[in-house]
Amino acid sequence: MHVLVMTVVHHPEDARILHRQIRALVDAGHEVTYAAPYTARGVMARSWVNGVDLPRAAERKRLSAVRAARKVFKRMRDQVDLVVIHDPELLLAVVGVRKRPPVVWDVHEDTPATLSLKPWLPAFLRPPVRFMARMLEGTAERHLHLLLAETAYAGRFHRAHLVVPNETWVPDDVTPPGDDRIVYLGWLSEARGVRDAIEVARLLRPYRVAVELIGYADPQSRPTLNEAVAEGVLEWRDFMPNDEALKRLDGALAGLSLLHDEPNYRHSMPTKIVEYMAHGIPVITTPSPRAVELVERYNSGLVVPWEDPKAVAQAVLSLRDDVRERHAQGARGYAAARANHHWPNSARRFVSQLEAWAGVKS
Repeated sequence: MHVLVMTVVHHPEDARILHRQIRALVDAGHEVTYAAPYTARGVMARSWVNGVDLPRAAERKRLSAVRAARKVFKRMRDQVDLVVIHDPELLLAVVGVRKRPPVVWDVHEDTPATLSLKPWLPAFLRPPVRFMARMLEGTAERHLHLLLAETAYAGRFHRAHLVVPNETWVPDDVTPPGDDRIVYLGWLSEARGVRDAIEVARLLRPYRVAVELIGYADPQSRPTLNEAVAEGVLEWRDFMPNDEALKRLDGALAGLSLLHDEPNYRHSMPTKIVEYMAHGIPVITTPSPRAVELVERYNSGLVVPWEDPKAVAQAVLSLRDDVRERHAQGARGYAAARANHHWPNSARRFVSQLEAWAGVKS
């Protein structure tokens, strides 16, 4: 089976797209052409995919990227057995094209709910754009195949769709959590708690507990982060490929998830929480419902109030000073991740479903 995977929004090294789904397809013996914004993101395609460069869709500059993706789709539609798209924008690139192969839209997020998180979109435009997003979702359900990243997204659609959760690769063994470094892995923005993390770093500095942030920061957050780095408050590693970034979790005291109380986060499981657990470190999270559910079910971390850096710092110090509890939380989280959130368990269902839609035998 030859699969065309396309994104113009996500980083080409996106964990869900490249390190889980595409890797699962390649491991199963399938060929993948991966069209993504390589040049715009300053990276090259991995050797195990056929890379096709696309423009990046960012803020209000999206139309040219969609047009370029539509050209790639038309050019390759007779060469591939299946197409997987990862951005709602790309619905415009595939809908209406005749004689197309089966197309799958992987629904990563609650698109209408994310509009409140886009500072570049004026408030007066959000209602009509939200309406258009709902219309596009309805069109996609009628004409495409859908995969969902969260069970909570099912309520937006009329039919049942396969859920492919944001799980992770859980290593065979892990290093016990240490006592002098906390980490954050993921996108950095105001709504994801970047300013809270910086304040936590300031509060922990006298206690010699380092704070390490790993991930791409939005334009609004980058100046603040650069100032904090220049002051020596924390370490920011910017974007790292997922396989490299995950190694930085090993031996940390704890992993942070400081999401604010936003509509898009209320139904979503922060992937970083599962990744922290998979690497045997305690989780410190704000009380988004899915995060609380996971952490409390497995007793794998601590829950702190929204936008409260002092509470976060206190939680860090309590774990630092209680070696037994720190190690126990890390061990419980690791065991739960290995048993219930190991990506290969979902990878088989994902690949089998794509093979069925493409009409090929596994």
